[in-house]
Amino acid sequence: MISVLCEYQKRFLSVCLVCLMCMGVYACGQKQDTMAKIKDLECTVLAEENIPEELLEKIEDKKEDAFKMTFEDQGFLYICVGYGTQSTGGYSIAVNALYETANAVYIDTNLIGPKPEEKSNPVESYPYIVVKTEFIEKPVVFD
Repeated sequence: MISVLCEYQKRFLSVCLVCLMCMGVYACGQKQDTMAKIKDLECTVLAEENIPEELLEKIEDKKEDAFKMTFEDQGFLYICVGYGTQSTGGYSIAVNALYETANAVYIDTNLIGPKPEEKSNPVESYPYIVVKTEFIEKPVVFD
């Protein structure tokens, strides 16, 4: 009778081990989508006169080349995207998306070209955008 009981215990333990291994493989195979949106972020696109002076100086230094940078001030996060020197004026920039994910803040912007009549004016411009949002202690991913 003792040997029969031990045989059942061995089978039970074997089945338990197989179940635990299957659960472990399943759990390891699950990947969290780190770019899945948690929430959209509210933001304000700032006019030049509303940009903090220190940030404006940094933008002035970088504006001739394309740039992407962030700046924190008084509980706010400023996200800046510049498109470098353009041969004419009349450009605008659209914010296509701004949201928080599990690991980052994601922003997608797009440079919109000038109207045909604005292309004839050969004055160089330096289009950039500054977006102000709540401060979040996560890296910013630019697209």
